[in-house]
Amino acid sequence: MDHGESRRPEKRRRRRRVALCVAAVLLLLIIVAVVLGVTLSKETNQFQSVFFSRCEKFKGHDCQKIWEAFQQAYVNQDPCDIPMEAYDPLITAAPFKPTCNRMMFWSKTKDVVHEFTEKRDCFVTLEDTLLGSVLDGLTWCGKEGSSETFTTDCPGWTDCKNNTVRSFWNRVSAAVSHEQGFIFGSIEVKGLNATRVKSLNVVLVTDEKNVTNCTNASLKDLQKELAEGIKYNCKEVPDTQIQECGSNPQKPCGSCW
Repeated sequence: MDHGESRRPEKRRRRRRVALCVAAVLLLLIIVAVVLGVTLSKETNQFQSVFFSRCEKFKGHDCQKIWEAFQQAYVNQDPCDIPMEAYDPLITAAPFKPTCNRMMFWSKTKDVVHEFTEKRDCFVTLEDTLLGSVLDGLTWCGKEGSSETFTTDCPGWTDCKNNTVRSFWNRVSAAVSHEQGFIFGSIEVKGLNATRVKSLNVVLVTDEKNVTNCTNASLKDLQKELAEGIKYNCKEVPDTQIQECGSNPQKPCGSCW
């Protein structure tokens, strides 16, 4: 028998094994790609579901239009390179309505403030507005080359200055301030309009472990940023007093501090 002929079946078997291995690898890659695609779509869908369920509680708004304007700010973008202005179309799609003498801003007192506003209908926080309510407590970002919305592996608040979430809250804070004529903190206080705002009343919430007071350096810096003609007042109030007052509907809100 010709040795060449005896090798041919072996060569054919080898080529067949190689072909099967290549096919198996390709199939595995396809399966991984499909599973990854499904995972990413599921992440987007879950976030979108929360977005719409919250948005639809505010009647008279086109939530689909707001969603599209929202995505426009960060999808397919570097999550650390999202300037505040990227959310301008979103602000246009869901503008803030003025609530004169009712807007309450907070810093490091979220739980106390929200517990109070939930019990008493006399003040409104940013988180009570449409955009603030829809995105309160959520994390999101995009990635270059992707049309998905991610909720994991996104940069944290201090990881980079222009991250997706931080820029959003800075932008809506500025937007609310513009509508209300009230600016607070690093974003809000510097543009306070003296023709609209006559006074800034700071309620410094204290507890047993809190030793700060109205002479705190950061509050003094805040006062220096105020435009001429705006009165500044600061009052130290125990958190227990605010909690008790919030539970008493017979007591005027202003007397809580």
